[in-house]
Amino acid sequence: MSGHNPPQFASDDPNANSGAYGNHGQRDRQPVKPELRTNGGRQSSDNWFGKLGQLDFDIEFFENLLVRNGSSVEVLRTLAELVSRKGMMQRAVEVDRMLVDRLPEDFLARYNLACSLALAQLPDEAIESLSKAVDLGYDDVAHMDVDPDLDSLRDRPDFLALFGRKE
Repeated sequence: MSGHNPPQFASDDPNANSGAYGNHGQRDRQPVKPELRTNGGRQSSDNWFGKLGQLDFDIEFFENLLVRNGSSVEVLRTLAELVSRKGMMQRAVEVDRMLVDRLPEDFLARYNLACSLALAQLPDEAIESLSKAVDLGYDDVAHMDVDPDLDSLRDRPDFLALFGRKE
């Protein structure tokens, strides 16, 4: 055993647990910054990550990983979730499109792209992606019905048609 304690989690982003971005990963919590003391020449925790907050640090880290390995599905999924959580919807759409290009038959990738497109105010494309996700096997109707990422689509006849409902 290394003697290290497992990381504790807390969010430094007020929107981290807002539920935005549907099924994008399960990371709703952020690692707590290490507690460092100023004694013995060690730096304080305020300077540990420089001027970046945890979410910004994570985004920069995964953007750098993406540059090194642009084909990593895990990096793409995590980065898409992080940039969405940050409210960077255009970047979330870009990353989700990259993921769908790599996994064209993955219903979850299509669903997450639909969420990003809806949040980026691209409703026609969002419905198209959501329809494709359903065609590929996405069947969590209860989640779709309450997912806040899809709120902008709720009153559209083409969205209601996915549930077999009419206006």
